[in-house]
Amino acid sequence: MIKRLLELQIFIYIGLLIVKILSATYTIKIIGPEIEKNILKKKQVPIYASWHQRFFPGITLFAARKPISIMISQSRDGELISKIVNRLGWRPVRGSSSRGGRHALREIKTLIHKGYRVGHIVDGPRGPLGIVKPGLLILAQFSGMPIVPTIISAERKWVFNSWDRFMIPKPFSRVISRFGEEIYVSRNLEGVAFEDERSSIEDTLKKLYTETDSLWKDPVQVHRLFNTPIDRKQTGINIING
Repeated sequence: MIKRLLELQIFIYIGLLIVKILSATYTIKIIGPEIEKNILKKKQVPIYASWHQRFFPGITLFAARKPISIMISQSRDGELISKIVNRLGWRPVRGSSSRGGRHALREIKTLIHKGYRVGHIVDGPRGPLGIVKPGLLILAQFSGMPIVPTIISAERKWVFNSWDRFMIPKPFSRVISRFGEEIYVSRNLEGVAFEDERSSIEDTLKKLYTETDSLWKDPVQVHRLFNTPIDRKQTGINIING
């Protein structure tokens, strides 16, 4: 028991160190910050909806938006992640669609009404990749708060051979964080209408991820976002001075 606790503390320390060091090297540009600001002006809190695949770069970025909570599975891996995000400033709530989900949703709903923002991994913890699970909509229904598609995209990254193709931006990579238009889910939505809305949100997220990832292929867009020099050979633009 003591050995396991010691190992867990070592893993937590290493995990925190990796997250902090890598995150400090990123250059981040936020697209659509007014969406988040307008929600807060209305005395509401956003439910940030994101793929499990893009979780890593958002850990420190959204930890600054305190108070903020997140649902994390009751698995052994979830225990480690829970302790890491807690030390970074999140309030983890343990549960998932397969275990402890109802209790976790009730707890998060309570936190929302205390002013907590929420980070929600829509296809976690086991996938399938890119499938929005009903818990996201149920949380929005019961809390009355808006879902905000939250897209994170990195110019240079490592991609792991896991079920979600987990992504970690490489050191000194440029990173885009993009907010999509808020989505409210009616409390009375059920049956076919509920499934249609779930599918629509899923399509919206996929579209936004595709659009945002494609920005890296456009040097002009990258220049506008990060105010960096344009590679004329890539764009074919001939700029005449004078």
